[in-house]
Amino acid sequence: MHLHKLKASDTAGTYLVESPVTENDILLMARQLASLRLRKGRALTSPKEAFSHLQTLLADYEHEVFALLMLDSRHRVIAFEEVFRGTLDGASVYPREIVKIALEHNAAAIILVHNHPSGDPEPSQADRNLTTKLQDALNLVGVRTLDHVVVGQEDCVSLAERGYL
Repeated sequence: MHLHKLKASDTAGTYLVESPVTENDILLMARQLASLRLRKGRALTSPKEAFSHLQTLLADYEHEVFALLMLDSRHRVIAFEEVFRGTLDGASVYPREIVKIALEHNAAAIILVHNHPSGDPEPSQADRNLTTKLQDALNLVGVRTLDHVVVGQEDCVSLAERGYL
């Protein structure tokens, strides 16, 4: 835990560094802060708001990770969960598993998230097909799919913004 090197300063949202920090410390702190932002009870006013946090959490993985950001009916975070880890050629994601997890958490809405270890966040045809498949499965149990975010090295692409949802 490296956040102990940080102390909140008088200005909201700024921190004082108490001791020398390495680059690794900084990256770790960024991840910890991003995790805090996606913690239970946090309200997301827009999917965009989650992008930078998802970016921080997933951009550096060398393998593909498929995750779910589950929300309640007022779009507050219930949980952020990595559900599948795959090889570089894609994670095998099973609709049945996704539906099961969404129901276990009693999610009203969900944002699908995965990273492209290649660094290019451009959604593939397979990503689009998967989105449709999962959206259909989640619809059947009354869970709204708000977005599917693909995280790359530099930025994220929202399939909702692209009109695929």
